[in-house]
Amino acid sequence: MLKKEIRRKGIQKRIRKTVSGTNERPRLSVFRSNKQIYAQLIDDNSGTTLVSANSAESEIAGKKAPKVELAKMVGMAVANKAIQAGITAVVFDRGGYLYHGRVKSLAEGAREGGLKF
Repeated sequence: MLKKEIRRKGIQKRIRKTVSGTNERPRLSVFRSNKQIYAQLIDDNSGTTLVSANSAESEIAGKKAPKVELAKMVGMAVANKAIQAGITAVVFDRGGYLYHGRVKSLAEGAREGGLKF
């Protein structure tokens, strides 16, 4: 593993010690690759994914936009799916990434979509 990955995994462990999702208030987990961004709502008690969205989905991938804009669309998409599933409050897990750029944009999109965190 690269030094960057090891550092991120350490940060991720520290975050996960305190942040965990329940069925009423699931964890909004973010994974960012070089090309795509993924968001999931996870119930840690049962270990299941309740809702997910990513930038590779057809309605988002078809749009030509900067990655920060696509991340915002993913945030809004996960918020819409969550509200349809009856979820309004979540805890945010940035996944060891800095709260900046695409991660911040995804969080803002989810807030605009109606999620509370």
